[in-house]
Amino acid sequence: MKKSLLLASLIAAMALAACGKKEEQAAASAASEVASAASEAASAVVDAASAAASEVAAAASEVASAASN
Repeated sequence: MKKSLLLASLIAAMALAACGKKEEQAAASAASEVASAASEAASAVVDAASAAASEVAAAASEVASAASN
């Protein structure tokens, strides 16, 4: 879902960036928007990985606690 939303927003941003601009300006603008979107996607992946790691650590702690009892 997140990937399809990201892809749709990238396509829309590139289409809007290309409207009424010279090709060089459109390319520079599109590159900037793609870099920004990639940065946001990377941040989302890092956040998701951090959350998953926290959940795994909590589960491991529960398993260790249960095993010691």
